[in-house]
Amino acid sequence: MTGRFDLRDEPWIPVRLLGESRRVGLRELFHRAHEIEDVELPVPPAASGLLRILAAMTARIAREDGVQLGDEELTDEIEDWLTHRAKVLARGRFDTEAVDAYFDTEVLSGRFDLFDAERPFLQDPRLRAECVDAKGKPNPSGVNKLVLGRPTGVNGAVLFGHFTDEDPVPVPAGEAAWHLIAQLYYGPSGQCTPRRITTVKPGNGDAGPLRKSVSFHVWASDLFTTLILQVPAPGDGVDLDGEDRCPWEEDTLGDPLGPLAPVTWPGRLLTGRARHALLLEPSADRTAVTNAYVTWSTHQSALSAADPYVVLDQPKTGAGAPFARPADGQRAVWRDLDALLLKGDGQSRRPSTFEHLPPALRPVLRVRAYGFDQDGQQRDNGWYEATTPPVLRWQADVDEEMALHVARCHRAAESVGDQLRFAARLAWKLTTDPGTDPSAKVRLDPKKPGPWASAALARYWPAAEREFWHLLTAQRCDILPHRPFVEAALGALDEAIGSARADVRAARARSRAHAVIRSVIPAGGLPLSDSRT
Repeated sequence: MTGRFDLRDEPWIPVRLLGESRRVGLRELFHRAHEIEDVELPVPPAASGLLRILAAMTARIAREDGVQLGDEELTDEIEDWLTHRAKVLARGRFDTEAVDAYFDTEVLSGRFDLFDAERPFLQDPRLRAECVDAKGKPNPSGVNKLVLGRPTGVNGAVLFGHFTDEDPVPVPAGEAAWHLIAQLYYGPSGQCTPRRITTVKPGNGDAGPLRKSVSFHVWASDLFTTLILQVPAPGDGVDLDGEDRCPWEEDTLGDPLGPLAPVTWPGRLLTGRARHALLLEPSADRTAVTNAYVTWSTHQSALSAADPYVVLDQPKTGAGAPFARPADGQRAVWRDLDALLLKGDGQSRRPSTFEHLPPALRPVLRVRAYGFDQDGQQRDNGWYEATTPPVLRWQADVDEEMALHVARCHRAAESVGDQLRFAARLAWKLTTDPGTDPSAKVRLDPKKPGPWASAALARYWPAAEREFWHLLTAQRCDILPHRPFVEAALGALDEAIGSARADVRAARARSRAHAVIRSVIPAGGLPLSDSRT
């Protein structure tokens, strides 16, 4: 429709449909979810946020016997909800009439327009009047502030392209929607465009609810099944009795100065916890975004509720609230598998959507991870996406022996990695410091690790991953996992040292480092005792 960018029907979501890459709108995505093999959105934090939005919509659309998957009548007993979910899954596809009924509701029909004057999707049109300079003129943040990866400010670093605030490049409307979603879930804390509502004009805000975290999603062979499994079961920590609404379903825009609405299941849990407010300014033909406002939406303390897609870790001290496992661009997803397969060891708890999986589907279910490596404030280091082979058949609920074997292999790889880091630093110290006694206990300076440790670990972890999957493929729970990781570590260390081994001191240092690495193998060649058994 002229003058609109309707997310229901405009092609803006990249997917793989019947073996081909294409873009679809929300309506076609749900109509053909059973034919869609994957979501191919190239910005992982946007994909992570979009999945939460789609899961909330799924809870409204998916139904059987006239009852929605997110119906409050199903919240009394988890068994009732699981039985109803099984009926929905058995249907095999979304009911097209239910899809259209949701998107074409009179109240909602205009709220999926990215540029609607009154209720643009996930935006606040009041920002045009509230984000102004001292003379009352609009004070937008700039389109570069919207797009993740673009530099902002006069001295911003050029990382992914030569974008500057002096000559901003418009972003296509569909891609702007990706970054809108990413900002709402992963946006920074600290200084932002000031917003004047009262006589006070604060210009700082809080971080998005998923900032610096990694999300784990159960992944099936088709999007319909994937989306049904994304809907979290009703559980503790959320209001199961209050009226549940997503932001686009609310009667009015939220009050930035008022109390927060309770975290209800599943809409507000998945879509209603943003700490930022945004507004996109379209081009004249409504095909691109030329400017944007990015500011705070509330300064109220965030309401506590566990996100259903994150691993919750306990502080190492044992005291304090659990926190979402942070994303680490240097850490491969297989290193988190034990936390996803085991029920919890007191130190971590797997995502709630990994509970109560349908037994018939477990053999084919994979894990998709979306991570955004950031600090807690402004710095973005990088994002990543990874998908495992089918591993959820090894959950402890089904195959406890294999789940423990996965955990044992992971711990072996980590312990060898730690030993390799120490051994490489030790070898560098013994080689470069003539005053060091090779036979004595060596004290290492943490400020002078030398180059061998990072080089060795960069080689070790890919090799360790290959050994890890080999150990799991064998499905031999009685084999000692340390030895193949030790061999990988020895090879990685030798590659890091390289031709320096020709030096006598380096050769002696290498020999001692090898002994340090081999020492991690349990005495007698037996596996280390498993604290989980």
